[in-house]
Amino acid sequence: MPSRRLFLSCSLILMAFLAGCGPTTDSGTKRRLTIGVVSYGEGQRSLEQFEGLKNHLGTSLKSLIELEPALNERQAIQQIERNSWDLVFAPPGLAALAISQEQYLPLLSRTGGTKERSIVVVPDNSPAQSLEDLASKPLALGQEGSATGYYLPLYNLYGLTMSEVSLAATPKGVLQLLDSGSAFAGALSVAELEKYRSEFSGTKFRVLFRDSHAVPAGSVLVGPTVDRNLQEEIRTALESAGAPVAAAAGYAANSEPPDYSYLIKVVKRVRPIAERIKEKPAPLYESE
Repeated sequence: MPSRRLFLSCSLILMAFLAGCGPTTDSGTKRRLTIGVVSYGEGQRSLEQFEGLKNHLGTSLKSLIELEPALNERQAIQQIERNSWDLVFAPPGLAALAISQEQYLPLLSRTGGTKERSIVVVPDNSPAQSLEDLASKPLALGQEGSATGYYLPLYNLYGLTMSEVSLAATPKGVLQLLDSGSAFAGALSVAELEKYRSEFSGTKFRVLFRDSHAVPAGSVLVGPTVDRNLQEEIRTALESAGAPVAAAAGYAANSEPPDYSYLIKVVKRVRPIAERIKEKPAPLYESE
């Protein structure tokens, strides 16, 4: 019996010691914050771009900062719906969705993109002259969450029926579907077309339709599960980062978030047909 009591006493002492060594209280635990970004297949580049900000936020917030690149907007939506990301560097379409549907809050504006436009392109030798000419043809779009590659083109094509709709994983993938003949027309942004068109020497692309609305810049969003005090700490830390750090991460310190009112209207109109566009043929309108 004495040896049993001694064993139990030693075990309790050891457990107490181990508990004292681990994170036991909120004040003693290093907070973990996850930053989400859309990488479009350039995950390593994203990690490098955000390295400075990751270090700055870790020091300023006394937190463990993790960066999680998503391949495209569809993967990002899944993380946002799960509230897996505390902070999101969101392109405009994803920002409009997260704000209107998932209660994320915009903190700051991202840089660039304020003059961006959504376009529908076809091969240069295509007979199509208007959007109506695309009816009953195969269409290539970007992923749900993309303003220029998904929401705006569906809004502009609303009411038509396509033979099928393919959702490319990346903007370059839209052009690949056109180049291979798998799609009759495709949607992306002006900047994306200019970035990738030189990689398709065998196909010249023609802009069939250009949306007249300037797409707002993206936003830095904070998740709904982040408490208000921490939200303000994050904002302060973002604004105190040096100019090179902010520029590399692609946001404007001390900026106001963009106005997403029109884009939110577009998202709300288009979301109900997200399942219908998977059908063959694909009706781009709600069922009666």
